Amino acid sequence: MILFDAPRRPRRPSLTPLIDVVFLLLVFFMLASRFGTEVMLPMPLAGSGGGEAYAGPPRLVDISPEALRLNGVETGEAALAGALAELVEAPGDTIILRGRDEASLQRVVSVAEALRAAGYTGLVLVE
Repeated sequence: MILFDAPRRPRRPSLTPLIDVVFLLLVFFMLASRFGTEVMLPMPLAGSGGGEAYAGPPRLVDISPEALRLNGVETGEAALAGALAELVEAPGDTIILRGRDEASLQRVVSVAEALRAAGYTGLVLVE
């Protein structure tokens, strides 16, 4: 005579692997998605060609982490646009921006955006 064990109650499946997979998918989609919008700041590099010849008085803005210098004279960020107004004939005149003393890219972009907001469009970045 063959004896069979009593049928067992079916076990509930573990949800731990499912939770792990959902968590990994969540992390993947968070890292693969874009947060914020991309902004393009049109600013040609000097020497890239295609630009018109430089004319007029020098307009060199040295950007350091804590200060701005216009043609070697320290200028406040708020006064920079006004000081440039005396040196340009038209808003499209070339203004040269140069990062100094390991100024961060964000600092250079902030100054460029402030000048663009003031109406200056001929910004050129030199290394």
